Amino acid sequence: MAAMRYLMSAAISGIVVTLLAAAADTIPASGGNITIVPINHATLQIAHGQHVIDVDPVAQANFGTLPPPSIILVTDIHPDHLDPASIAKLKKDTTTVVAPAAAAGKLTGATVIANGEIKTVDGVTIEAVPMYNLQRGPAAGQLFHDKGRGNGYIVTLGGKRIYIAGDTECTPEMKALKNIDVAFVPMNLPYTMPPSEAAECVKAFKPTIVYPYHYRGQNLDEFASALKGTGVDVRIRDWYAAR
Repeated sequence: MAAMRYLMSAAISGIVVTLLAAAADTIPASGGNITIVPINHATLQIAHGQHVIDVDPVAQANFGTLPPPSIILVTDIHPDHLDPASIAKLKKDTTTVVAPAAAAGKLTGATVIANGEIKTVDGVTIEAVPMYNLQRGPAAGQLFHDKGRGNGYIVTLGGKRIYIAGDTECTPEMKALKNIDVAFVPMNLPYTMPPSEAAECVKAFKPTIVYPYHYRGQNLDEFASALKGTGVDVRIRDWYAAR
């Protein structure tokens, strides 16, 4: 992997947050480090041993020379999460695509998983977690994300539980999560939740490490400051830098 490229540092209420371009982070795990690469907006790659997981690959995301995926996870039907052409380009004959039913209908040969289900794919345990809006929507009586349509995921690799929230507000299901080692939490309005609400949710389930993602246009200083003193390792990365 390319070495980390430091873009800028900003003092945030006594916290120094460093924005890093799309380069690899490593998380110590059983059987070797887990590698995490922020790619773009809601798109990332997680790798451990022979397992390479691409999350929500879309046309705007440049995978460059990253390794091909063994698993592709799709969270929802919106175009910043579901891009059949990009998935077709990335997948190999041995790649398994995992998606909720609403997205799987637009893909060929996808493995369908519903909220609350747990499946083992290529030796990786994948749990589908509800992701939805509680109050925000395009019009009165409508929500941007209806409960049951999309999936967040908990992926277990190297003994670590990694939570990818997808597009969601601070739901009871998120607040009730247990033993999460790494979490990716969205924060952008009007579609998910503001940084303050995201921070309150993180306080409830207390992951060891949290990455804000899907945050275009939001104030990450507010998120980091709200979690100061909680013991949660807040990792701010630049998901919008060109690779």
